[in-house]
Amino acid sequence: MWRCPLGLLLLLSLAGHVALGAKQGRVRRELAPGLHLRGIRDAGGRYCQEQDLCCRGRADDCALPYLGAICYCDLFCNRTVSDCCPDFWDFCLGVPPPFPPIQGCMHGGRIYPVLGTYWDNCNRCTCQENRQWQCDQEPCLVDPDMIKAINQGNYGWQAGNHSAFWGMTLDEGIRYRLGTIRPSSLVMNMHEIYTVLNPGEVLPTAFEASEKWPNLIHEPLDQGNCAGSWAFSTAAVASDRVSIHSLGHMTPVLSPQNLLSCDTHQQQGCRGGRLDGAWWFLRRRGVVSDHCYPFSGRERDEAGPAPPCMMHSRAMGRGKRQATARCPNSHVNNNDIYQVTPVYRLGSNDKEIMKELMENGPVQALMEVHEDFFLYKGGIYSHTPVSLGRPERYRRHGTHSVKITGWGEETLPDGRTLKYWTAANSWGPAWGERGHFRIVRGVNECDIESFVLGVWGRVGMEDMGHH
Repeated sequence: MWRCPLGLLLLLSLAGHVALGAKQGRVRRELAPGLHLRGIRDAGGRYCQEQDLCCRGRADDCALPYLGAICYCDLFCNRTVSDCCPDFWDFCLGVPPPFPPIQGCMHGGRIYPVLGTYWDNCNRCTCQENRQWQCDQEPCLVDPDMIKAINQGNYGWQAGNHSAFWGMTLDEGIRYRLGTIRPSSLVMNMHEIYTVLNPGEVLPTAFEASEKWPNLIHEPLDQGNCAGSWAFSTAAVASDRVSIHSLGHMTPVLSPQNLLSCDTHQQQGCRGGRLDGAWWFLRRRGVVSDHCYPFSGRERDEAGPAPPCMMHSRAMGRGKRQATARCPNSHVNNNDIYQVTPVYRLGSNDKEIMKELMENGPVQALMEVHEDFFLYKGGIYSHTPVSLGRPERYRRHGTHSVKITGWGEETLPDGRTLKYWTAANSWGPAWGERGHFRIVRGVNECDIESFVLGVWGRVGMEDMGHH
């Protein structure tokens, strides 16, 4: 009997495996659905042309990725169930494709109809009839190019994307995230109270109010898209000062909403307000706690009138006042009214501000906010020149107010000493350094030393006993 040589058996076995593999590959490709059953997506895309790829007959490796699938540039693709790349017919055969192109625009692997839209950060992109996207060109509050330039520029601080600002334009940030109206010239020129250092008195190189007065310095709140920093910074400073001056017998977080809704004389609530008006209201009318009258929030696109005032008070004698309404928060019964004495302005010398802060508690400061401040993530802030070469609409600023809580110094790698303030913002704890920031001290950076205010909590012996 004839026997097949061993070598021939091995050869036949190898050939069988190859044939089986080819058959499996063909079955896989032939069973795949057609790519152009509803028309050609991305009809203007360069696939075969980009790779200069045109193959004779069937070549399963003559393939390219196509919108989450595979398309081919071989002659075998041009069959009833087509898996050709969109430009195969035009580039490889020189003929129009047998399938009509889908009318629309490609983005993120999907087709959008004509006039369909998607958002790219703060800009809306609209699909045009020529199947091209047309996008708005507004400067965005979160600008990745600016973040990169700041972080590569060695400016002493780090920039990042604060997610609450994503999708907002720079103009919206200025309009909705600040809200302090610059005081009139009469108020700006109000008499300053000068704090004099005693002979031989030396202030420490670093100070933080929360370390001197533990549990009496309150964490920053979030004003959201309410242009009400005038109310938030006023309530923040008054909260700390009342707590300190009552020796901890009263530790309220005072209500910004009480100011926003009830302090209406020449004030605009979530559309802006003045510091002098806020302090007048706190002295003459007083406010309740944030727990009693919580912040209701107000979206930037919300139309209609502002929320009505839901807290009123009456005089009790000796300048004290008593609430005549229940807390808007129905779960809270304590509607005590908190007041302050007349506000006073400090000198702009940093030593005077430091002495006042160390002796009496945090102070309120006006400041000019520039486009890069919104991106602050950490470090010692100073306004950078990264936007100087761009159109003017990329360089915006507005007036804000914050609570200064301390100061310090930091030695730079080049040996220089950089002095700074620490301050609490009103953009929530996720922004900056847990809701706080550091800013260069002693050079009036962003006007932060130009208009600084202090106040005393109105505290009597009866308050100490009552609370």
